[in-house]
Amino acid sequence: GKWHMGVNCKTRQDHCHHPLNHGFHYFYGMPFTLVNECQGTDDPELAKSLQDTYWLYTQMIILAVFTLVIGKLANFFPVKWKIIICLAIFGLLYFLSWFSSYGFTKYWNCILMRNHDITEQPMNLDKTTSNMLKEAVTFIERNKHRPFLLFVSLLHVHTPLITTEKFQGKSRHGLYGDNVEEMDWMVGRLLEVIDKESLKNTTFIYFASDHGGYLEAHRANSQLGGWNGIYKGGKGMGGWEGGIRVPGIVRWPGVLPAEIVIDEPTSLMDIYPTVVHLAGGAVPQDRVIDGHTLLPLLHGAVQHSEHEFMFHYCGVFLHAVRWHQKDSGTIWKAHYATPVFQPEASGACFRRGICPCFGDGVTHHDPPLLFNLSQDPSEANPLSANTEPMFDTVMRRIGRAVEEHRKTLTPVPQQLSPYNNIWKPWLQPCCGMFPFCWCHEENNKA
Repeated sequence: GKWHMGVNCKTRQDHCHHPLNHGFHYFYGMPFTLVNECQGTDDPELAKSLQDTYWLYTQMIILAVFTLVIGKLANFFPVKWKIIICLAIFGLLYFLSWFSSYGFTKYWNCILMRNHDITEQPMNLDKTTSNMLKEAVTFIERNKHRPFLLFVSLLHVHTPLITTEKFQGKSRHGLYGDNVEEMDWMVGRLLEVIDKESLKNTTFIYFASDHGGYLEAHRANSQLGGWNGIYKGGKGMGGWEGGIRVPGIVRWPGVLPAEIVIDEPTSLMDIYPTVVHLAGGAVPQDRVIDGHTLLPLLHGAVQHSEHEFMFHYCGVFLHAVRWHQKDSGTIWKAHYATPVFQPEASGACFRRGICPCFGDGVTHHDPPLLFNLSQDPSEANPLSANTEPMFDTVMRRIGRAVEEHRKTLTPVPQQLSPYNNIWKPWLQPCCGMFPFCWCHEENNKA
């Protein structure tokens, strides 16, 4: 499925970010991410405001060139042809530099790979669902006689909402609902294969999402990015519950009883130590591992999550800290920074398209905003020293936890820095002779 970690670092063939360089033995899916441009819609998603700015500057250069040409021909003002030609060349190069990144996103970004080989560039969205499902099913069938780890990162419930014709109009909740219906069917097909191959009681299955609903994703009056219920905020917001609180569903009939609800703070970072535990391994001891195995909690051996503190980041910026106070069971959360909503009461960043992590798009709080999530899960009523007797005690304890946490951090190169987040032709995966990168596996076979 969707890898979203990229492919190359320094050359087109180094594959430093590729799944096969990070512990996986087989890969089929998108090395990048899914954006509206993959579907070819009229609503570009990638850096939309930036593209509008670039296009405005390009139009200004074009207007300046035409003005100078007309002024020169009409003898309105003296200007050398050399200056006009240089300005025209500069304008052309400026346009090509940004349009090569954003105008051809479908060809540069929306590709499918099998291991190190590109199978579709651009990907055929009409067949992506069936291709992903077929790959996952055949993987299970190939490995049914030995232990395996299958990570399926679905493209569904992510804009653009790729939904096959069979499921369009099936839900009462528009295109998003249709997309959920199809995702549910895909998960059901995978579970059927697990059951058919007699793996039901020996297979640990964990289903979750990577973030909450994408509030800013709209088309006319249709909400395309999901719904977060009572929880404030959404995707791209490192602190608010709506952006980070998602359900987790576990299935392991031979070991775990059904219909058990565990209402404890856990993390997607817990999957790693859980899988290592299941495989009989040991997590590295030379660094702090932020996750904890879920097995004691799932088995009922313990009643509380091992997470006393959870640190919620937006990019590399710490936005909020959650404290699970063990003696009282209270869950506190302190917000050091929150996104600036546009419009103010909307609960989302509609003008920007998604909330930023820093700069003028966030508000820094001193003292931090404090909420008692046990009583106020929607984070509607911030507490203060006047309204909460525990305010100073809680803030001191969270402050010490942040200091201890920061001592464990080791700086690493930022993969999503502005420099690393621009298109680099020399790193572009290409299935043909660059820049003619077009291919389709099925057509090649034919």
